[in-house]
Amino acid sequence: MKLKYAIIQLAMISTVLLTQTIATFGQTVVNSRSNAVKADSLTKNDSIVGLEEVAITAGRPVILRKADRVIYDLKADPESKSNNVLTMMRKIPYLSVDGDDNLLMKGNSSFKVLINGKPSGSLEGNLKAVLKSIPASTIERIEVITTPPSKYDAEGLAGIINIITAKKINDGFNGSVNINESFPVGGPGIGGAFTAKSGRFGMSAFGGGGIDHSPKTFNRNKRIDATGTTLDQQGNQHSNNKTVYFGTELSYMIDTLNLLTAQVNYNGSLVNGYTAQASDLIESEGSLQRYIAENDNRATGYGTDAGLNYEMGFKSVKNRLLTFSYLFSTNLNDRRGSVAFGDRMNFTTPDFVQTDRQRFKEHTFQIDFVTPVKKLSIEAGIKGILRKNDSDFDYSQLNPISGWYQKDQAISNSFSNTQNVFSAYNSYRLNLSTWNINAGIRLEETIIRADFSSTTSVADQNYLNVIPSVAVGKGFKDGSSINFGFSQRIRRPGINRLNPYVDRSNPNYEVTGNPELKPVLLNDIQFGYGSNKKLAVNIGLNYSFMNNLDLQVLSFNPVTQITRITYANTGKSSSIGSNFNLGYPVTSIYNLNINGNATYLWLSGEDNGQPVNNDLLMYAVTLSNVVRLSHGWALNADLGLNSRNPTGLQGYTNGFFYSAFNFNKNIIKDKFSIGGGVKNPFTKYRNSVNTSFGPQFTQVNETRNYFRSFNISLNYNFGGLKDRISKIRGGIENNDLAR
Repeated sequence: MKLKYAIIQLAMISTVLLTQTIATFGQTVVNSRSNAVKADSLTKNDSIVGLEEVAITAGRPVILRKADRVIYDLKADPESKSNNVLTMMRKIPYLSVDGDDNLLMKGNSSFKVLINGKPSGSLEGNLKAVLKSIPASTIERIEVITTPPSKYDAEGLAGIINIITAKKINDGFNGSVNINESFPVGGPGIGGAFTAKSGRFGMSAFGGGGIDHSPKTFNRNKRIDATGTTLDQQGNQHSNNKTVYFGTELSYMIDTLNLLTAQVNYNGSLVNGYTAQASDLIESEGSLQRYIAENDNRATGYGTDAGLNYEMGFKSVKNRLLTFSYLFSTNLNDRRGSVAFGDRMNFTTPDFVQTDRQRFKEHTFQIDFVTPVKKLSIEAGIKGILRKNDSDFDYSQLNPISGWYQKDQAISNSFSNTQNVFSAYNSYRLNLSTWNINAGIRLEETIIRADFSSTTSVADQNYLNVIPSVAVGKGFKDGSSINFGFSQRIRRPGINRLNPYVDRSNPNYEVTGNPELKPVLLNDIQFGYGSNKKLAVNIGLNYSFMNNLDLQVLSFNPVTQITRITYANTGKSSSIGSNFNLGYPVTSIYNLNINGNATYLWLSGEDNGQPVNNDLLMYAVTLSNVVRLSHGWALNADLGLNSRNPTGLQGYTNGFFYSAFNFNKNIIKDKFSIGGGVKNPFTKYRNSVNTSFGPQFTQVNETRNYFRSFNISLNYNFGGLKDRISKIRGGIENNDLAR
C-alpha cells in the first residue's frame, strides 16, 4: 500500500510543479466557456491539434485519420441505415468480425469499448448481443484508437474502440428512431437517439432493444485420441436472445467556468437455449459408452453504470481545466443449465442442474488536470479503481429414489476476487506547423486477492507496471500524412477467465477458468500513412510481441475420456501485420472501398510439458460498392473474405466468404427513409468448424448456422437545434479490464 500512496503523491507533486511552471510563462488569457465548449467533447484541447487530421474521402469524409486513431463517420455511410453496428464494423479500418460474430481489432479479441468516451459496465460480457441490437443509424461515429495516450488505462492489447452516440447539440431538440426486422435468423428490433438543450440544461439519450432468434440447426463433435478411440456426438440446437439497452448523459452549466455532468447506462439480456446430442464412444470392437443428453439452459444478465463529473475552468488561463469524476458500475449474470440423459449404455452420470451467479461491482475515483503552455498541452491525473468479482456456483444431482435434486458439496463452491488498480499519468502534446507529438507515461499498481469460501486457498498478486506511449504525426502540403506510434498495453484477466466454475453440460468436456492467471504485457510498434487524393489511402503496419500469454489450453485424460478446457499463462507470441483501407470514386455516383487486414502470428506454448506451436496467417477483407442514384436512392454491395483464426494455443476456426446487398431510399430528405437487404443470398447455411489438437488427441467441432437472412428497417429523424450542449472534456475512462 505504501507504493500506492507514493504513486498518488508523485502525481500530485507533478501537477503542482506543472502549474507553477505555467505561471512563470504569464499565461493570462481569460477563459470563456462559450469558447471552451467548441472543443471536441472527447479531447481536452483540440484547438492545438491542427495538421494531425487528414480527410480520406471526397465530399463528406467517411474516414478521418489522426496521429493516434482513425474515425469512421457512420452518418456519411448510407449503408448504416439498414444495418446494425456489429455489421458496420466490417467496413472500419483495423476492425473485422469473425465467423461467430465476434468483433476483432487488428485480429485480436482483447480491446476496450467505450461509449461516448466513457466506460460502460452494461457492455461487459455482452458486447456481441448489444452491438447486434443497436441500429447503426442511431450512432454518429466510431473511433478506433490504435495508440491510446497515457491518460487512458493501459488495458486492451489491441487498443480502444469508442462509440459516439450523439453529435454536438444545440438549443432545441432532435432525435432519430429506427424500426427493423431480420429473418429467418435475427428478429425485430427498435432503437433511437434523442438530444435536447434548454438554457443551461442539456441531455442526450439512446436506447432500444431487439430479439436475436437462431432456429434449430445441426451440430457435430468428433474427437480421436492416440489409441484410435473415437468420441462421436451429433445433435441440434436453437436459441433465443432478448436484449435491451439505454444510456443518457445530463449536463448543467453552473456558470462560464463550472460544469456538472452525469451519465447512466443500462443493459439487460435474457437467453434461452436448447441442445440435444447423441454421444457414442467407439473403439475398434464397437461402442464403449452411449447416451443422449438434452440441455435446457437459461442466462439472465444486466449491467448498470452511473457517473458524476465536475469540471472547473480558470479565468487566468484559457483551456486550463480541473476535473473530478466518480463512476459506479455493476454487472450481474446468472446461468442455469438442466441436463437430462436417456438411452444409456455404460453411462451412470445422473441428471443434474448446474447454476452460476456472477456479481461484479466497481468504484472509480479520478482527478484530471490539463493546461496549455503556448503550443504545448500538459495533462496529469490520478485514479483509483476498486473492483470486486464474485461467483457462487452449485452442482445438484437427481436422486432417483426421492426424485429431488441434491447439492454436491464437493464440486460446489463460491469464489471472490478483489482487484484494486491505482494509477498516475503525465502526458504532453506538442503541435508544430506540420508535426504533432503526443508522449506520456503511466504508472499502474495492481493489488489482487482471490479466495474460496469452502477452503483456505488464497491467491495474492501485487504488481507495478510502467507504461509508455508515444504517437508522432506529420502532415504534408498535399494533404497526406504519416504517423508513428509505440505503446505498451496490458491485459488483466477478467471474471470470465478467472472464474473456477466448471461447465459440465457436455459430460465429456469440462470448461472452466483459472483464478491464478497473471496479466499479460504487450509491446506494439505502429506506422501509418494516409492520403486524401482521388484514391484515398489509409495504411497501417505494426509489429507486436508478448510473453507469459494467457491462452486457452486443452488437456485430454484418456482414462476418464474427458477433455478439460481452461486458461493458462503458458504461451508467447509475436506478430507482424498490415491494415489497409482504400477508397476510389469510380464515377460521380459509384464509390469503391476496400477495407482489410493481414497478420502473420507466431504462437507457441506447452501442453502437459510438451511444446505446441500454432502459427497462422490471418486476414480479413471487405469490398464495398456504393451507388448513389437520383431521387434519394442508394445501393450497396459488400463482399468479404475471412481466413481461419486461432482459438488459443491448440485450435483454429475455418475461414468463410461473406456477401450482402442493401438499398436505402430517402422518402423525405434528412427526415424519413427506408432500407433493407439480404445477407449471403447464395448460401443458406454456414458450417462453422473449430479444429483443436494436442499430443494425445485431435478434435473437430462443427456447427451449422443460418447464413442467409433478409432485413428491412425504417428510419425517422426529427427536431431542430440552435446551440450546443456543454460536455465534460475529461472524465473517467475505465479501459483497464480485459474482455
